[in-house]
Amino acid sequence: MPQSTAERTAPPAVAARPGPRAGTPPRRHLSWWRRLSRDRMLVLFAVPGMLAALLFQYVPLLGNVIAFKAYQPFLGIAESPWVGWENFRAILSGDPAFLAALRNTLILTGLQALLVFPAPIVLALLLNSLFSDKIKRIVQNVLYLPHFLSWVIVVAVFQQMLGGSGLLNNFLRSHDMAALEIIGNPDVFHLLLTAQIIWKDTGWATIIFLAALSTVDPQLYEAAAVDGAGRLRQMWHITLPALKGVIILLFILRLGDSLSVGFEQIILQQAAVGRGVSEVLDTYVYNNGIVGGQWGLSAAVGLVKGVVGVILVLGANKLAHIFGEQGVYKS
Repeated sequence: MPQSTAERTAPPAVAARPGPRAGTPPRRHLSWWRRLSRDRMLVLFAVPGMLAALLFQYVPLLGNVIAFKAYQPFLGIAESPWVGWENFRAILSGDPAFLAALRNTLILTGLQALLVFPAPIVLALLLNSLFSDKIKRIVQNVLYLPHFLSWVIVVAVFQQMLGGSGLLNNFLRSHDMAALEIIGNPDVFHLLLTAQIIWKDTGWATIIFLAALSTVDPQLYEAAAVDGAGRLRQMWHITLPALKGVIILLFILRLGDSLSVGFEQIILQQAAVGRGVSEVLDTYVYNNGIVGGQWGLSAAVGLVKGVVGVILVLGANKLAHIFGEQGVYKS
């Protein structure tokens, strides 16, 4: 039937938005004090952790003021004379000992970024490819064990295996071959440190990546196999994208700690190779501050190291946002 003029000019009907269900009370905006009263038990459980973080993480930051003082323990922080930027002169003027420590730190940081950081990713991919859950659990338990050993034990194990009188050299001598100088050799010291870290912590670091892989829908692999994708293409298009967010997050956190390359591990082996090749920023702070009594200089180096770490984390997190990743926190 032809429409009338009123029907042709009438505006289109707008779909009504669904309103609240009948009998549902309207939501009230609770004040901050009411929410605190409502969640008081949860807050009480969090108080011990908050106090521990405050006392042991934030209050000690006030001690960084000694970086600007000629600190003497018998005078105390308040009575020690103020020297301004004098303690930063070793950093700004290029003190040879500081530059050597910085160079060794950067070398170890680069080796760990290239070799240590990807190692648990590769290991997690290999473990994820195992079809037998029983074999996977056995392998995981064996790989987790070195993480629970202290660095004292780890260094002793490597010395017993690779030292001058270790198992490897005894085997070579028994077969009329030349012994290898590994422990105590400055030329391979950085690679030795990297190998120790990989052996100790790679298995434990796979936990996070295996947890991320457990969230991948198995039907994605089945669909990819039906489409003709092999194991490598499935890993490239399904597995690695599932790990991308975790990899970026851990890499950003690692950047913040990139100038800390293992104090205890290095100080245990420093006497064997000398400070020239083994001195890093952490041992430089210890040898000059605790041992040498240059508290202000050590505090200045530690403060600069912390500031650089914060800048690296913020910069990497901003870069992650540019590429569409969440990073450590949202902007």
